[in-house]
Amino acid sequence: MDAEAFAAVHADEWDELEALLRRRQLTGDQADRLVLLYQRAATHLSQVRSATGDPVVVAHLSRLVARARTRLAGAKEPAWRDLVRFVVVSFPAALWRVRWWTAGAAAFTLVLGAATALWIVRDPAVLASLGTPEDLRQYVESDFEGYYSADPAAAFSARVWTNNAWIAAQCVAFGVSGVWVPFVLFQNAVGIGQAAGLMISFGRGPLFFGLILPHGLLELTSVFVAAGAGQKLFWAWVAPGPRPRSRALAEEGRALVTVALGLVVVLALSGVVEGFVTPSGLPTWARITIGAVALGAFLAYGGVLGRRAVRAGETGDVREEQREDVQPVAG
Repeated sequence: MDAEAFAAVHADEWDELEALLRRRQLTGDQADRLVLLYQRAATHLSQVRSATGDPVVVAHLSRLVARARTRLAGAKEPAWRDLVRFVVVSFPAALWRVRWWTAGAAAFTLVLGAATALWIVRDPAVLASLGTPEDLRQYVESDFEGYYSADPAAAFSARVWTNNAWIAAQCVAFGVSGVWVPFVLFQNAVGIGQAAGLMISFGRGPLFFGLILPHGLLELTSVFVAAGAGQKLFWAWVAPGPRPRSRALAEEGRALVTVALGLVVVLALSGVVEGFVTPSGLPTWARITIGAVALGAFLAYGGVLGRRAVRAGETGDVREEQREDVQPVAG
C-alpha cells in the first residue's frame, strides 16, 4: 500500500471528521456522521498500521481517532476529582443520612454500658464473679493502664486500627441481617461497661475515663456510624417504601460502601490518637480535649457538608450516570 496515495484518497473524510470535532455542538445528522467517520478512520488506522506503518499517517490518524473517541465516549475525569467529590460530597451525605441510626446505636450502647457498670458497682456478688480479688486488683492497678503503653505507639495504633476496622466491617458486611449489628453493639457495650464497673469499684474511675475518652469519643462514634449504616440497609430491605426492594437495597448498599471507605480514614485517625495521645504524659484534661476536638471536627464535617450535600440531592451513592436505569416512583 502506498501511504501517500491512501492518505490522498481519504483526506476529505479525515478533514470532515476534524471539522466536526471542532464544533462545540452537533445536530442529530452531524452526530451520526461523526460516528460513521470515526469508524472509518479507525479502520483506516488499522489498515495503515498493518500495511505500511508510515509514521506520519499513523500519528495523524491516531490523534484523530483518539479525539473522536473522547468526543463520543466522553472524557474521563481525573481521579483526584473523584477523590475530592468523595471527601466533600459523597461521604458527608452518607453520614448525614444515617445520623438518626447512628444516634440510636450510640444510645443503645451508652445505656447498656452504663447499666452494666452500675450493676457491677452496686452488687458485690457480680463483682466477685468476674475474678479473684488478686486478679481484679491486678487488672485495675496495672493491666488496664499498661495496655495502652505495652507496645510501641506506631505498632499499637496499627493494631487498634485493624481491630476497630474489623468491628466496623462486620457492621457493614452483615448489617442486612438485622441481628448482627445489635449483637456487636451488645458485646461492645457490655465490655465497656464491665471495664468501667471494675475501675469504679476500686476507686479508679477517673483513670478509666481519662484513658478511654481521648480516643474513645471518635472511635466509638465511628463504630456507631457503621452500625447505623448497617441497620439502615436492613431497614431498606424490610421497608423499602415506594422503591422496589431490589432498588432500595442497591442504593443503600452503595451508600453503605461509601460509609465503610470513609470510616477507614476516621478509624486510622482514632488509632493515632489512641497510640500517641492516650498513653502520653499530657495532663488528662489536655488528652480529653484533643479527643473532643477530633470528635467535634468529625461531627462538624458530617453536619455542615452532609446537610448541604443532601439538600442538593446527594445520598452517598455513585454518580447518576454510573447507576443503573430505573423507573421513576412516587413519593
